[in-house]
Amino acid sequence: MKYFVVSEKDHNELVAAAYQKRGYTPDESEDAARLCAEAARHGIRTHNAIKALHLDELFGSGSQGCVPGAEIVQKESRFPAVQCWDAHKKLGQSTAYRALEKCIELADTYGVGIVSVDNAFHYLWGGGYMVEAAQRGYIAYTNCTAALAEVVPFQGKHATLGTNPHSWGFPTTDAIGFPLVVDWATSVVAFGRVEQFKREGMQLPPNAAVDADGNATQDPHKAAALMPFGAHKGYGLSLINEIVAGLIGGSLPTLRSRWIAEDDGEKRAPCFFFQVIHPEAISSGAFAQGRDQAANVKAVIDDILGHGNENCMLPGQMEADAARLSETHGGLLFSEAELKEFNELSIECGMAPWEMGGLKEVEA
Repeated sequence: MKYFVVSEKDHNELVAAAYQKRGYTPDESEDAARLCAEAARHGIRTHNAIKALHLDELFGSGSQGCVPGAEIVQKESRFPAVQCWDAHKKLGQSTAYRALEKCIELADTYGVGIVSVDNAFHYLWGGGYMVEAAQRGYIAYTNCTAALAEVVPFQGKHATLGTNPHSWGFPTTDAIGFPLVVDWATSVVAFGRVEQFKREGMQLPPNAAVDADGNATQDPHKAAALMPFGAHKGYGLSLINEIVAGLIGGSLPTLRSRWIAEDDGEKRAPCFFFQVIHPEAISSGAFAQGRDQAANVKAVIDDILGHGNENCMLPGQMEADAARLSETHGGLLFSEAELKEFNELSIECGMAPWEMGGLKEVEA
């Protein structure tokens, strides 16, 4: 497929300008552009700036789900390694980056750090935060409740769950050359993938979505709700997010982002959860054959990928390959359809569109 290479500087300037035009502060806008760039660099086309700004338009500053410039309030807690925040609907990317930094700070002191966030706005690509944590040498995990309930439970008929992603990161760069990152929505595909397939004129995989009548469809234009991956297994993982959010302070999934004019006392914002573990905190120090912790992890991975499994792919490998491709070509890669949407955004922001003829083209 043909892609066009856009410099990260030009990308970030445009995305930050779009967020500032919507009322976000300069630091919030920079955080938003930063995560969008990370998604694009790692080939996460479902969570790039197009998806982020569309989400903000539908459920964020364009609705009642996000408040530009909001201040985070830390709740009182008797647990020194754990913090709970009321985000007051602050931009999700800014809140998430702050939560990650706080978790790392706590993990450096206590071996583990946890931040739970109530009244949040969706933080987009959870894997991006995990890549950063892992690259900095930490084990990390995050989950969040999606902006909408748009997934049908296993054997159900009505969408009552979010796509509810889980993301893990492991510091394996020394062992395999990149951080091992497990990152997935709990539906067969995310709705960002549905939007991407609409743009690209592609069909959905089988048993990924249903239409308005509850019938399976591969037409992204007819997709009304999504199905959990792995039947009861994806359903169980999605349920975890809803229960964690319920313990934090989140409310009914079917009301999430369904804003009404009057105050009925219900809560409609997502929640998210971050945990960072310092590798030293879980080390027994008793590794076989005198290996240290890093060498032991490498030995484990080598064993898994041995015995005829040498061609198996590790989680995070595709993202690492995409990042290397971006580095090789000196910028972020976008399709022609994506460039057209970025150029519409440029006009909206009063900036010069990106001229396709002046951009480097690559096949990938």
